[in-house]
Amino acid sequence: MPKIVDHDERRREVLSAATAVIVRDGIDAATSRAIAKEAGYSNGVLAHYFADKDEILLSALRDSHRRIRARITERVGDARGLAALREVLMDNLPLDEDRAQETRLEISFWSRSLAVERLAEVQRAEAAELRAAVRRLLEEARAAGEIRADEGLDDLTERLLALVDGLSLRALLYPGRLGRAELERIMTTTLEAL
Repeated sequence: MPKIVDHDERRREVLSAATAVIVRDGIDAATSRAIAKEAGYSNGVLAHYFADKDEILLSALRDSHRRIRARITERVGDARGLAALREVLMDNLPLDEDRAQETRLEISFWSRSLAVERLAEVQRAEAAELRAAVRRLLEEARAAGEIRADEGLDDLTERLLALVDGLSLRALLYPGRLGRAELERIMTTTLEAL
């Protein structure tokens, strides 16, 4: 009797393996062979589910972003304006091990995205979605009188996103200097100054 294979589960296992390799060893080490070995499968199994290594990498990134969006949606709940913005920005910082791994994955893609247009397109689309959400929440906060009106929302959006990126990168590079308390304090102080 032929073995029944759960194809969705197998894809998830491959994506989990790809994420583990990237986070642990870096994106350059995420070869098809390394991913297959991590998943406990042959290269042939990977080829059955994904066209090439870049499709695996893209799928791993999209899967990570999907999980992040779901978590943020749950955390924000019915909050609006500044309260919701705080949740979104804090959730994008590496404040715990799960988010640190997500940040490592994200940052690993940055350099590869500079060389592979397909990856860059996905990065840009995903970043545009986050940017739109942050800008919308800033609009809500301004309309509710929660922030000053003297800075353009586009500039403010870029400044906050640059702060998230910079703090995230520096927290991974200098964990002894930028821990959870420092990250939360810097972001809170920044939001209070708006």
